[in-house]
Amino acid sequence: MEIMGEMKGKVNPSFWNGKRVYLTGHTGFKGSWLSLWLNSMGAIVKGFALEPSTTPSLFNEAKIFDVIESEIGDIRNLTQLSSSIKLFNPDILIHMAAQPLVRLSYSEPVDTYAVNVMGTVNVLESARACTNLKAIVSVTTDKCYENNEWEWGYRENEPMGGHDPYSSSKGCAELVTSAYRRSFFSTSNTAALASARAGNVIGGGDWAEDRLIPDILRAFEKGKPVVVRNPLSTRPWQHVLEPLSGYLVLAQELYENGDIFAEGWNFGPKDEGCKPVEWILSRMVNSWGEGASWELDEKSNPHEAGFLKLDCSKAANRLQWQPKWNLEETLELIINWHQNFIKGNDVKRECLKEIKKYSL
Repeated sequence: MEIMGEMKGKVNPSFWNGKRVYLTGHTGFKGSWLSLWLNSMGAIVKGFALEPSTTPSLFNEAKIFDVIESEIGDIRNLTQLSSSIKLFNPDILIHMAAQPLVRLSYSEPVDTYAVNVMGTVNVLESARACTNLKAIVSVTTDKCYENNEWEWGYRENEPMGGHDPYSSSKGCAELVTSAYRRSFFSTSNTAALASARAGNVIGGGDWAEDRLIPDILRAFEKGKPVVVRNPLSTRPWQHVLEPLSGYLVLAQELYENGDIFAEGWNFGPKDEGCKPVEWILSRMVNSWGEGASWELDEKSNPHEAGFLKLDCSKAANRLQWQPKWNLEETLELIINWHQNFIKGNDVKRECLKEIKKYSL
């Protein structure tokens, strides 16, 4: 059965109603947003992840534990993970648990590889025992590509690579996913397995260290200048709901149509969403108002890619998926969300309002 008509390329709430979805990384920024979205559509969700890594965290502030089944665990623990997934017996598995920070990977390279590579092995190995499982989406990053600082976007058939341990580990995770797909998930009685690569995801509720938007908001809140390492670095910025919608659309197609969609997929913004850091700073300083400013970090810092963007034409042509919100709108939403948080407004309600707006 195909996903037809008006819902093609869009998240279909009726598809998700009643589906059993196993989600790794549900305590993280993206995982918390996805948990709320799935729950709002009637999905039965079980999450598996470490405790939230930040205080505050969206997981706790939005009380995600009230709307899904939450298990605290480490994807490096194959025994616990395997038992958890098998007991839940999901229809769909979305793997997002990861060590997600470039700079942290320089100080903790062993843990980065252990989580991002062997963690992915453990998730896919555990999935092999699930009798009802029909679709797996394994999430990596745009940084999985060997970055040549090209001015054009990377396509799904470009070589994997990575200068830093984080990027390299995600390239490795893509190779693991490809090997498991061909070795264990390639027949009609196995789940369809795809990987998803997103750009720099931003939105309300992200309090991670060493990430641009949270660093900006922390500085603004304290009335201090934002200290910026690489103001000319260009990234494919996108609201968190954009790639999440891509993962959900991809999962729908994998579930309904199987292996013809079991490949790697890019979910990034349109070309105009690829902007340098200083462009982001300028707009956020203006939007926040009094007390907002930035200055250049004069210290020596580890290597980070200067220019990186994705070619998402495959997702547009074959999935009919398109990003919806431009960068200006996204930054306004983030400022709004964070200022509402400071005022003490209900965080879950703010998230659900954005999800509803995105879904229209």
